[in-house]
Amino acid sequence: MGTSDFVLDGLPPAAVRPADEDAMREARRRWDSVAKPLGSLGLLEDFVVKIAGLTGSADVDIGKRAVVVLCADNGVVKEGVSQSGGEVTMLVAENLTRGLTSVCRMAAVAGADVIPVDMGMLSRPLFDGLIDCHVADGTKNIAEGPAMTRAEAESAVTRGVGLARLCRERGYRLIATGEMGIGNTTTSSAIASVLLGVPPVSVTGRGAGLPDAALIHKIVVVERAIAVNRPDPGDALDVLGKLGGFDIAGLAGVFLGGAIYRVPVLIDGLISAVGALIAARLCPGASCAMLPSHRSGESACGAVLSALGLTPVIDAGMRLGEGTGAVAAIPLLDMALSVYHGSSSFSDIGIEPYESFV
Repeated sequence: MGTSDFVLDGLPPAAVRPADEDAMREARRRWDSVAKPLGSLGLLEDFVVKIAGLTGSADVDIGKRAVVVLCADNGVVKEGVSQSGGEVTMLVAENLTRGLTSVCRMAAVAGADVIPVDMGMLSRPLFDGLIDCHVADGTKNIAEGPAMTRAEAESAVTRGVGLARLCRERGYRLIATGEMGIGNTTTSSAIASVLLGVPPVSVTGRGAGLPDAALIHKIVVVERAIAVNRPDPGDALDVLGKLGGFDIAGLAGVFLGGAIYRVPVLIDGLISAVGALIAARLCPGASCAMLPSHRSGESACGAVLSALGLTPVIDAGMRLGEGTGAVAAIPLLDMALSVYHGSSSFSDIGIEPYESFV
């Protein structure tokens, strides 16, 4: 079965409808009526217009928002590609439920609810507060063979779509994506290398801060994983299943679900961006729901966003993960919308509007 045969929440990828051009024109007209130089809020104006196109309304509202943090373990940790062991994934997941992690503190400032999700940690958690989307007890070691079966990859993507549907049902108007999974910059680099058609050395970074020798080893592990698994670049599910993680698969599903259920989804850093790239390869129309928050300090992030045709609003060298970069973009959107909805128009103050010469 090829990628084109994959069904999303009962719908084929082709069923994702395109952006509403009328709503986008109305949103652009509103921006142009605001008493300020045309286009002077740059990408922030574009984001608002894109949300209007997705939702079908120029009355853009992102008042209720959530950051969905997908937690999963990766077998490739056995290769020594990270400073921390796999047990850290579970520890951070527990702290997410207690509101103690970095993204929890930032989300409190941004007015976003934190929704932690177990996509496939090494064991089932003994604490409450995680949404259960557990596919398996972590993935296999990609340096030795496929991370997961194709059926597991499809299941993880489908569960991610379901998370987007759940957010829509709970009234959320904006989803920020996050993840927690030791070893997931290695899996992300492997996927990026294959889908972008570039050598691993150009898309493999230091993750949480590897020294030079460990980075060289990590690159070798990525090279070996690709050689062992021989993924098909034309089949995104094959690449995902052989090289990915349950967190990345779930993220891909969230982006697909955002397109299906018309909820804008903020891309975080590299891992989230790779999930978005998988989603776009499964369903090109899914990009209508994607909003890039930042270009992370990981070397591959900019290349992945470029492949998606997306330009982020923040370039601060961030590489924390958890969804922190996505959450950091929310106040910028709030400020843009305060201008969009509340500023005086040219007619209000009795001056001629600007003309566009570009």
